[in-house]
Amino acid sequence: MSRKPLIPGPEALFHFWPFPRGPEGIRIPDVETPPIHPADGEQTAPTATGRGQLSGDDSVDRQDGPGGWIVKEGPPGGEDDSPDARLSEPEEKDEPALRPLARDRLLITGITGGQGRLVARRVGDLFEVVGVDRAPWEGHPGRIRVHVLDLRRRKLEDIFRKERPEAVVHLAFVRHFGGDPRVRHEVNVLGTKQLLEYCATYGVRRLVVLSSAYVYGALPENPYYMTEDSALNVSRTYPEVRDLAEVDTLCSAFLWHYPEIKTTILRPVNTIGYSVHSTIGRYLQLDYVPTILGFNPMTQFIHEDDVAEAIALALDVGTRGVFNVVGPGAVPLKVAIRESGGTPVPVPEPLARMAFGALFRFGLYPFPAGAIDFAKYACTVDGSRFRAETGFRPLLTLRDIFASTRR
Repeated sequence: MSRKPLIPGPEALFHFWPFPRGPEGIRIPDVETPPIHPADGEQTAPTATGRGQLSGDDSVDRQDGPGGWIVKEGPPGGEDDSPDARLSEPEEKDEPALRPLARDRLLITGITGGQGRLVARRVGDLFEVVGVDRAPWEGHPGRIRVHVLDLRRRKLEDIFRKERPEAVVHLAFVRHFGGDPRVRHEVNVLGTKQLLEYCATYGVRRLVVLSSAYVYGALPENPYYMTEDSALNVSRTYPEVRDLAEVDTLCSAFLWHYPEIKTTILRPVNTIGYSVHSTIGRYLQLDYVPTILGFNPMTQFIHEDDVAEAIALALDVGTRGVFNVVGPGAVPLKVAIRESGGTPVPVPEPLARMAFGALFRFGLYPFPAGAIDFAKYACTVDGSRFRAETGFRPLLTLRDIFASTRR
C-alpha cells in the first residue's frame, strides 16, 4: 500500500510548470545546477578537503567541459550518494500507511500557524485532532476542536485534563523577531517547560517537537554534514535564537527522563512554502538580497508539506530520539536567491554587520546581525538517521520549493 499522499495544494501546479530561466538563460534542471564562476577571493561551496573551493569533494562533482558541477542529494554514507542521486524528483516507493491506534487523540500546539494547519489536515483522518493556539483559526474543519489559549497560562492543564491526548505535536514557537524578546523567551522556553510537565502528568505516549537545524549554528569549523550528535552552537554567534537551542536541550533532557514517552525532536533544515512564513522565506522574497562579499555557502531547503509528512511519520512509527530532517538537496545560497526571483547583492561584512544591526534595532530590517553568519558559513546536516528510521523521502523537489517563494 502506498503512503497516504500529501494534501494537494497550490504547489501541485509546479510539478509540470517550466522552471524559469535566469538572466543568462541558466536554469536548475532535475540533474544539475548552473555553473558558478566566483570572483577573485570569493569563498564558494564548502568541501570535504577545504571550505573555499569546489574540488576534492564527495558531494560536489566537477563536470568536464562547460557543464559546471553537480550537487548530490546527501552526504557520503548518509543520504544516497550514488551517481544517480541528484536534484531530481524523488522516487515513488511503497510504504505502509499510517496506523495510529484507533483514532488516538492528538493535541497540536500552534495549530493556527501555517505548519500547524498543514499537520492538522495531514493527520485529520487518522487522529482525533485538538488544537491550542493564542490566535483563533477561522473556518477550521468542523472535526477539529481549537482552544484559544496561551501556553504560558495554567489553563493549559485544563485542556490536558479534559481532552486526555495520547499524542502531542508541539509547534507553538515564536520564530520571528518583531515582538518583545522577553515574550519570545517566555512562550518558547517557559511554555515548552509547562507543556512537558503536563505530558508527563497526564499520560501522553507520543510527543513530537519541531526544533530547527539552526540550533547547530553557522560556524567556520562546521563539518560539511553535521549529525544529531553535533554540538548546539548557535548561541555563540546568534544570541537572538538561543531560546530555540534552550528548548531543544530541554526536550532532549525530557526524552531521557521519561523513556516511557516516545519523544521525538525534529530538526528540519530551511523550511519554505506557501503557508509557513519563515525567516529564510522572507529573506529569499526580497528583490535585492544582501549576501556577504566573498562567500557563497551551501544551503539546504525543505518544503513545508514534507515537514508535515515527517511529523506524521514520526507519530506513526513512534520514533524516539533526535533527528535531522533534510530536503531534496543542497545548493549555493546565490543559486537559491536567483531561482527564487531575487538578485544577490554582495556587501562587505563589516558594513553589513554595522548597517543591518542598526536597522534591526530601529525595526527597519527584519533580521538581526547574527543571521549574517548563515549567509557566510554552511550549516548543512545529515538526515540519514531519520530516513533509516522511518523511510522518509522528500516528495517535493527544489524547483517546487523555489517556486513557492516567487512573487
